[in-house]
Amino acid sequence: MLYNSTESTRRTFFFPAVKPSESVSITTLLNSLISLSKQILNFNNFNEFVFISNKRNAKNAIRLVQVLELFLQGLKNDDLFDKMGKTVILPLLDLHVALQKLNFLFEDYTRRDARMWMLVKSELVGRHFRVLIGSVFSSVEAIGLDGIWGWDDEVRDLGLFIIRQGKEARFEAQTEDVWAFNLVKLALGQFESRVIPNPRELRWVMDYLGIKKWTDCNEQIKFLEEETGSGSSSAARLMGLMVYCRCVLFDHIDEGDSTRNEGNDYKYQLGFINPDDIKCPISLEIMVDPVTISTGHTYERVNILKWFKAGNPTCPKTGQSLQSLDIVPNLALKEVIKQYCSKNGVTFPMQKEKGSTKKSCVNNVANLAARMVADFLSIKLAMGTIGEKSKAAYEIRLLTKRNVFNRACFIESGVIPYLLNLLLSKDSTAQENSIAALLNLSKHPESKPVIANNTGLTMIIRVLKKGLKMEARQHAAATLFYLSEEQNRELIGSNPDTIPSLVELIRIGGDQGKKNALVSIFSLLLHTSNHSKVLKVGLVPLLIDLLCSNETNDDLIVDSLAVLAALAEKPDGARAILHARIALDVVVNILCSTSSDFSRLGREHSVSLLVAMCTNCGTEVVEVLVKNTCVMGALYSLLVEGTSRAGKKARSLITILLDFSERSSSRSSMHHALPHDNFIHVW
Repeated sequence: MLYNSTESTRRTFFFPAVKPSESVSITTLLNSLISLSKQILNFNNFNEFVFISNKRNAKNAIRLVQVLELFLQGLKNDDLFDKMGKTVILPLLDLHVALQKLNFLFEDYTRRDARMWMLVKSELVGRHFRVLIGSVFSSVEAIGLDGIWGWDDEVRDLGLFIIRQGKEARFEAQTEDVWAFNLVKLALGQFESRVIPNPRELRWVMDYLGIKKWTDCNEQIKFLEEETGSGSSSAARLMGLMVYCRCVLFDHIDEGDSTRNEGNDYKYQLGFINPDDIKCPISLEIMVDPVTISTGHTYERVNILKWFKAGNPTCPKTGQSLQSLDIVPNLALKEVIKQYCSKNGVTFPMQKEKGSTKKSCVNNVANLAARMVADFLSIKLAMGTIGEKSKAAYEIRLLTKRNVFNRACFIESGVIPYLLNLLLSKDSTAQENSIAALLNLSKHPESKPVIANNTGLTMIIRVLKKGLKMEARQHAAATLFYLSEEQNRELIGSNPDTIPSLVELIRIGGDQGKKNALVSIFSLLLHTSNHSKVLKVGLVPLLIDLLCSNETNDDLIVDSLAVLAALAEKPDGARAILHARIALDVVVNILCSTSSDFSRLGREHSVSLLVAMCTNCGTEVVEVLVKNTCVMGALYSLLVEGTSRAGKKARSLITILLDFSERSSSRSSMHHALPHDNFIHVW
């Protein structure tokens, strides 16, 4: 076997075929060609909707490959062919490349989630079919079936049939494809003209492509989102159209929807992001367009492409040779970088884009479609049934998850009061969708006063305390985190249910619920009035138990340590931690641990916590640390390996411990130097 088509990072319409070596044996080459033919023929065994646009062209290609497979089987069984050797090896190598590319084309063409994309690219798909089938029959023709004596008649006839059919085959656009494509272009043009597209025409296109359900439509959107992230302008336009279709044409979210059960992906770390982790290893600058290569390492797109073009088929960081030079956009990291830049006042550098006029037009189409969707869903929230309101909230939840412009559209359309009212619903799904949508909207600065001015904080805290689902309660905790800006921290903390409900979520919630509650408490602790309230509800012993549990994941350990460090900044908080059962021992063990179970960030928080405790509790803590022989080694390790912030904290703690040791040594020396008579013994 010379070929394996499993390339998860390959983009559509990119066919990275590899030509086998000329030294390969004919038997091995034929076996690989037959295997490739069978892989292509397997696409004919799919359901009735496997071939939609370009159906006739795909069927013609399949029929030719069926004959080709018989021809190759005949060559394999022909004794004469084995004697011919090098006279036919070159055409077969070319045939191998053509079949690889044809297999890649079928992989793309038959993707369930790319049906709309394949329709819009139907002319390109047809051209690929024509070129690749032409390469197949040209390779067979180059074998020279008429010029060699001794061929089996049946094998020769099959070869001549392939050549004849290949020359006669017509790979042309289908009338239905043209109709459907024109309706899509019409709808995109209507968005640009601020005209609502005809829903019956859009429904006809959906039916033609076999997009029968909400989940089918959502699959197309996810695919187009990936293509948009890879820089495709036409995909961005189409995604706007498909989002509109999903919201307007499909009333029901079918039960099989996998996104309904998707996990929370709100990535906030209490220690914030280490800037080194978002810098390109090549340029050492913050990445603008991060891409991941096959080794799993991430680089700035421009830098890694320059590296490859310089003739380096290796990973710059590890030196590992790469089997594929494909790159995949790292959209999650790009979003993290944007959040980091926003939070730390760093200007996010904009990518230099070619064809800015065209891109502006593309963005205009997508943005106008988003505004129409926002208006449509706001009406559903205001006047719909409870089922329609729940679906509208779910659509808002999806559309505002990562898209800042969509958040602004929905805030402008006035959905926040309707979503807040939906929190009172006795329908658990409606309540969950509403609070999740509010969570996403709360990340936008313009949403915060709107929520606060509509008694939204009280309603969100009510869901935090009595939400019908645990998921709703954990979303409420995360929403409070985003709402707890400086002007709101005292107000949120003053509600008697806020902090007890957050602590209860830490006690009974899942990992995500615990994390959301921890980050919210951490933010509230930035206002001094909330310290005593947190201590009063018994959070410290609960966090120590979390640190001791073998089931606590690394993220929760880091977050728990960060909250404890914030509490230790005040004398009463430091005392509460000191008096908690084995608290100091647990923190020291984390600091001294070299296990991967505890992250570097966890050890950094441990140092911050211990510095605060030494400052506020004095000798009681310092004596314990001085006696532990591993502490100094761990601190010096952080000086070398940790961040600048960790190094500063470690240096402070080292100074405290060394000063105490010197004073103790001085007192001991004085004690031994005094004459024995000077001591007064009391019996």
